[in-house]
Amino acid sequence: MLGILLVTFPFFALVLCGYVATRRAFLPLAAIPGLNAFVLYFALPCMLYRFGANTPIRQLLDGKLIALYTLCALIMVAFTIAVTRNKRMGWNDASFGALVAAFPNTGFMGVPLLVALLGAQAAGPAIVTIAVDMLLTSSLCIALSRLDSADEHGAARAARLALKGVLLNPLPWAIVLGGLSSALALGLPRPIMDTVGLLADAASPVALFTIGAILARSQMQNTARTPLADYVPVALIKLVVHPLLVGLLGLAAIAAGVPLDRFALTVVVLAAALPSASNIAILAERFGADNGRIARIILLSTVLAFFSFSAAVALLT
Repeated sequence: MLGILLVTFPFFALVLCGYVATRRAFLPLAAIPGLNAFVLYFALPCMLYRFGANTPIRQLLDGKLIALYTLCALIMVAFTIAVTRNKRMGWNDASFGALVAAFPNTGFMGVPLLVALLGAQAAGPAIVTIAVDMLLTSSLCIALSRLDSADEHGAARAARLALKGVLLNPLPWAIVLGGLSSALALGLPRPIMDTVGLLADAASPVALFTIGAILARSQMQNTARTPLADYVPVALIKLVVHPLLVGLLGLAAIAAGVPLDRFALTVVVLAAALPSASNIAILAERFGADNGRIARIILLSTVLAFFSFSAAVALLT
């Protein structure tokens, strides 16, 4: 267990550094969008491209793993909405609560952390979860969030906006280009690849620092009191129910004779055990949901994940 904590501690410590720097005003709030843009449009795409290009294409196109994780995402969304939606909390807030319960922070935190723990072969299954969450989970939850408008056009418009967001997001394109590079055994010219490598190496530390900054900003900008019952259960659903669901359904599939790779299953279970994706608070604000509640879920899940994720690694490896 100590060995695991020695690996996970620096990742969570960088998140804490970003949080403290923002809370103490060492990092101006106006600088956070620039950090986020650097991570989203430069560093992370290069990291995902490099991992994708160095991963056998069969791992990136593992239909069994994609089907398992997709089914779990759908169950998580349906379950979270069922237990949180009520007269006070409509489709908008319930749907973004479901998104924050089903969408782990695999891009900003998970890929580098899982590779550090399990080796480079963990990148393929982790990238599969990113693709499913970006293409399916987020689009579905955004569409469901519009059902409060009481007509089908609200959901349809939200689905179009979600699709547009996916098309403009550089991360799926980086995965696709990396996969094509792997499949065709094509490499970039060395000067370009060296540039990609420098940006990829910057992705992990800057992304983790940015997570902390985003969490601090969300907490500073949302001072309204949120009842514990509105966010604590969802954080626990993310950290406990999600990895248990993926693990149990994966083991059931193996027992039923599905040739699911056990190492890949371990990776996606640990990906599901990660805290909630930090950028969902920004998305919730854009669509008019209670982003203060979403920010609290993300913050709590990130704090608790230092212990719960480390325990999950200890149990599974």
